[in-house]
Amino acid sequence: MAFAGRGERLIASMMIATLDPAGRLGDTPEALAGALGVELSRFEAVRAVMMHFDPVGVFATSLAECLAAQLAELNRLDPAMQALLDHLPLLAKREMRALQELCGVDAADLADMVAELKRLDPKPGARFESEPLRPLIPDVLMRPAPVRDEEGSDWLLEINPETMPRLLIRRGFHARILASANKETKSFLSEQLQGATWLVKALESRAQTILRVAAEIVRRQDGFFHHGISHLRPLTLRDIAVELGLHESTVSRVTSNKSIATPRGIFELKFFFTTALAGANGETHSAETVRYRVAQIIGQESPKNILSDDAVASILQKEGIDIARRTVAKYREALRIPGSAQRKREKMPA
Repeated sequence: MAFAGRGERLIASMMIATLDPAGRLGDTPEALAGALGVELSRFEAVRAVMMHFDPVGVFATSLAECLAAQLAELNRLDPAMQALLDHLPLLAKREMRALQELCGVDAADLADMVAELKRLDPKPGARFESEPLRPLIPDVLMRPAPVRDEEGSDWLLEINPETMPRLLIRRGFHARILASANKETKSFLSEQLQGATWLVKALESRAQTILRVAAEIVRRQDGFFHHGISHLRPLTLRDIAVELGLHESTVSRVTSNKSIATPRGIFELKFFFTTALAGANGETHSAETVRYRVAQIIGQESPKNILSDDAVASILQKEGIDIARRTVAKYREALRIPGSAQRKREKMPA
């Protein structure tokens, strides 16, 4: 309906066909116009109209162009905002002082502009192309026990029946056929019954192994379930294997792609296996707990006293955790926390 000419509709149809999941063109306008054998100006005229279809910003060639279309629709694409869009890499690096100069605004105005950008949709096509989220169904269910059991556990565990294969042997049907079967058929039926019986027992054994491993993990990580991530203990596959008399590869296979529903949420069983960091007096600390502590320390730092990785390492060492600066840097990067220089620029008062 937006285009009267057949040529414009063909150009529009090709653009739709080349969209990527984010809603951007899969190739440059020059390449697409050349493939269609039309002038670039004609192609761009069609694209300019389509970029304001709902959702606004689809058919853009870059993030900056996508955001610019949305701002223009809101009548907010002023020169300062355009300058900010032209220098998005500086925003990613949190070079706020440089952006203030380029945009000709003060710190408060820049903060408002950045907040406005965050309210836009960087991937307007994703809402249509993304697959529906599938609910995660836990393999093991865990709940508080009314009273402690004889081993002192506060928790009850059971296999989630929704995740287990359901296999039944129709023994009545087998008996009816067997009554009138010849020798060859009886032999065949016997083999099939043995195979089916073995499979049922194997599934039951698998379920019990999953439950045993999950119970041992819960026993080892009891502090986490009562007090949170700061009490997560170092744990390896070997620890569980030795305790249960299993092979380490069996524990690895049992815990792969398996999850447990707990009062603290649903977690993959692999989540509870963390390497150990040395501490004072022979103690060890879970790497996950130390990562959490790194995030905590940085989150509580003063804008006037931004902590370097060395400073964070010193704080942890005073708490009895033997950690090197490079390990702090590795954990910080894994948590997607910027370095001290970037945090200083970001938190610098106006």
